[in-house]
Amino acid sequence: MLDECYYKKADEIIAGYGKKPSSLIPIMQDIQAEYRYLPGELLTYVAKQIGISESKAYSVATFYENFSFEEKGKYVIKVCDGTACHVRKSAPILEAFQKELGLSAKKHTTDDMLFTVETVSCLGACGLAPTVMVNEEVHPKMTPEAALDLIHELRGDRND
Repeated sequence: MLDECYYKKADEIIAGYGKKPSSLIPIMQDIQAEYRYLPGELLTYVAKQIGISESKAYSVATFYENFSFEEKGKYVIKVCDGTACHVRKSAPILEAFQKELGLSAKKHTTDDMLFTVETVSCLGACGLAPTVMVNEEVHPKMTPEAALDLIHELRGDRND
């Protein structure tokens, strides 16, 4: 069960867009921006507040790849595996992140909720391949060694 503050925040977001079905996507976007994921209980609450069925809300949320029902870490690391990045060896970069953080294809988020590692089809930076994005910051021409340096930097345990 979610804390009451989640519902209060949802009410603020809903008030900003209005209690109408057409507000669903921007409301979901704002909730996900706030919590880095879309809590299922909150989606049910939003659906009721704006007058749509729970199944309609879930069908919209699952249609768009950007929405996630899985809690994410403070740093969301997206490793591009599009064609340009893949041929320039993005797989070893993903493996370096996973090994360093104790993650796998099934486990995406560290237990301390600091890191989430995901693969994405394209970051739109093919000329900078292989590319990684941490939250909203693009890291071009990544290597497995640079991936490890990046983790240490984000943890704050880097000695420069």
